[in-house]
Amino acid sequence: MSKVHNFSAGPGILPLEVLKESSEACINFDNMNLSLLEISHRSKNYVAVMDEARALVKELFEVGDEYEVLFLGGGASMQFAMVPYNLLTDKGYAAYLNTGVWASKAIKESKIIGNTKVIASSEDKNFSYIPKGYEIPNDADYFHITSNNTIYGTQLKSFPKCEVPLVCDMSSDLFSRKVNAKDFTLIYAGAQKNIGPAGSTMVMVKKDALGKTGRKMLSMLDYQVHIKGESMYNTPPVFPVYVTMLTLRWLKKNGGIAWIERLNQEKADLLYNEIDRNSLFYGTTAKEDRSNMNVCFLPTKTELEAEFDKLWKSANIDGIRGHRDVGGYRASIYNAMPIESVKVLVDVMKDFESKFV
Repeated sequence: MSKVHNFSAGPGILPLEVLKESSEACINFDNMNLSLLEISHRSKNYVAVMDEARALVKELFEVGDEYEVLFLGGGASMQFAMVPYNLLTDKGYAAYLNTGVWASKAIKESKIIGNTKVIASSEDKNFSYIPKGYEIPNDADYFHITSNNTIYGTQLKSFPKCEVPLVCDMSSDLFSRKVNAKDFTLIYAGAQKNIGPAGSTMVMVKKDALGKTGRKMLSMLDYQVHIKGESMYNTPPVFPVYVTMLTLRWLKKNGGIAWIERLNQEKADLLYNEIDRNSLFYGTTAKEDRSNMNVCFLPTKTELEAEFDKLWKSANIDGIRGHRDVGGYRASIYNAMPIESVKVLVDVMKDFESKFV
């Protein structure tokens, strides 16, 4: 079978060894001669999986027992509602930074729960940059940011210091670079970009931030209920959590966050350097805000787009079509993307220029 270079924006590429081990577990998990898909989530074998997955998150983030880690269903989109439901008080307000589609959706959900203010936005230029120079109010219940924007290809290169609880949606760059997790009150992320398959969402929350809203909480939306249930108040997304555990093992084994950050920067530099050099392409975002995960670019001659499509398809490249809101191309280079695949794309871009310039 020939190698396919998978640049899908999500669900994204996973390490081959993780795919192999997880597929074996579907037949015989933990030498039980039973499938992972058919055993009780309360069995000691699976409880060990959940415990290890949660512990690995805390280890990679370098945080202590003041934080709890949950694996929940509903995707990051469920967290758009759960965050304000658990942190926004009746008399207070939430502050948001609007940097793209997913931030906009989070804002929409928060407004349903309570008073919500947008502190800054880059919507005026189709989210092609990260707002700067804004002031974070010191009386908000929390300040919400989105670290990476998959659709538009922007990324926060540093995180704001603020006096109020800081909440971050890290769905598309979780564990791709070093962050000081202790600066955050809550971090959440859909697993399907960097740490696992679709179906599981990681939430890491500071315990002392909870239980202050004054509202009577619905059980399934209450972080404290899920903490008490050790992420198994209801049946968890069993297989996605298992694959996530394997992916986090893979990350730790290979050198952890420091290792993957160096690799991700090398991949991003390689591709952005070609975009800037090549006369037939240009980037879509402010250079200082370019994402290391989702590289968006457009052709300078749209009439040649079909010719470029032929070239990358013949090179077994898949998943680089840009989102409809941006157009052009989007190469998602998540943690498991080997640099060899990025080199193949760069070679295709060079070949394209040699043929048509």
